[in-house]
Amino acid sequence: MAIAYLEKRLGSGVKRAAKTWFSPHMAAASRAVSERIPLVDLVLEIRDARIPLSSEYDHLRNFSSSLKRIIVLNKMDLANRSEIKEWMRYFEQQNCISFGVNSHNKDNIKEESLFLKFLQAQVKELKKIDHSSYTATIMLVGIPNVGKSALANSLHQIGRISAAEKGKLKHAVVSPIPGETKDISSLKVCFRWLPSKLMKRIGSHPNVYVLDTPGILPPDILDVEMCSKLALTGAVKDCLVGEKELAQYFLATLNLSDEYKKWEKLCTEENERSTTDHRLRFLGRSELDAKRKRQYPTDHTQDFVVHDARRTLFETISSFHGDLEKEKDLSRLIETQFTALQEAFRVASESGEDTEHKVAAKLLNLYRTGRLGHYTLDFLTRNIQ
Repeated sequence: MAIAYLEKRLGSGVKRAAKTWFSPHMAAASRAVSERIPLVDLVLEIRDARIPLSSEYDHLRNFSSSLKRIIVLNKMDLANRSEIKEWMRYFEQQNCISFGVNSHNKDNIKEESLFLKFLQAQVKELKKIDHSSYTATIMLVGIPNVGKSALANSLHQIGRISAAEKGKLKHAVVSPIPGETKDISSLKVCFRWLPSKLMKRIGSHPNVYVLDTPGILPPDILDVEMCSKLALTGAVKDCLVGEKELAQYFLATLNLSDEYKKWEKLCTEENERSTTDHRLRFLGRSELDAKRKRQYPTDHTQDFVVHDARRTLFETISSFHGDLEKEKDLSRLIETQFTALQEAFRVASESGEDTEHKVAAKLLNLYRTGRLGHYTLDFLTRNIQ
C-alpha cells in the first residue's frame, strides 16, 4: 500500500528515538511494576481502543496465564465502534475479559459507573476464592498516554465513600503528554505496607483500591507500522518524530478510509450558511456583527472552524482523480490538503515550515480529540494471522 512509505519513514524515526524514551527512569519503573504485580489481586491492562494490539503492555508476557487480568479499551469514543466489537469478540475467544471505557470524557459518568460495578463484581468473585482479606488492590498498567491516571481518578470520583472525603482526595496527574506519571502512585491507601496518603479507594464491600503506574514502552519495537501507530495516537512525544510527519500519516489514513464521506452534507450546509449571512446583511449589520463577535477564527476547536476543516478535507479527497494506492499520487493529495487547510484553519501565510507546523499541530489536535472522525488503526484481519 502507498501508506507504507509513510509508516516506514515515521516508524524508523520512532525506533531511533527508542533510547530516548527507555531511560534509566523507565527501566526502574518497569522493574518496580513487575515486582508489585504478584502482590495485587487484579491487573487492569489499559489499551488505546484505536490500537487494541499495538498498545499491548509487553511486560505482562513475562507472567503466567494464571494472572488475573482484564483488558480495558480506553478512548472508545475515538475509535471505530464496529472494529472494536470485532476486537472484543477476539479477546473473548482468547479467554480474556475486556471492557470499553472513555475515562478522559467527564460526561460518561453512567458508563464509568457500570465499569466500577463490573470491577466490584470481579473482585467479589476473587474473594470467594481467597478469603484472606476483605480488601482488594487493582493495579493499572499500560503504555504511555492510554489514560491510566484519568481512569483511576474517574473511578475514585464515582466510587468515593462520602462527600466529606472529597476534600482530602489526592488525584493522579493527567496530561495529554506521554510520560507525565513518574512513579507508582497508590492514591489514598489504607494498607500499612504502602504510603497511606497515596492509595486511591474506589469502592467498599469489599474495599477496592487502585494502584496507578507510569506508562512503559518496551526498549525495542521492531515493527515500523506499530511504531507509526503509537506515535500518531500520542504514546510517543511528538517532538521525537515531528508533527508534520504525524499529520501526513493521519491524512493518509483518512484518505484511504471512508470516514470523510460522512462530511458530504457540509458542502450543502456551507451554501445554507452563505444564504443566512446574506439574509443578515439585508436585515442589518448589527445582528451579523453580533454573530461574528462570538467567533474566534484563530481557535481551531470552534465548531465553525472544525466544520470548515471537514468540508475542506471532503472536497480535496472527493475531487482528487489520482490513484491513492500509488505513493506519488497520495503524496500529491496530502500536499494539496496542507495548502487547503491553511485557509480552513485561518493560518496566516508566513515562512513555509512555520505555516505547515501550525497546520499540522491543529490537525493532530482535532484528530486526537475525535473531531475528525473515529478510527481503529489496528485491523483484526490484518494484524492477527
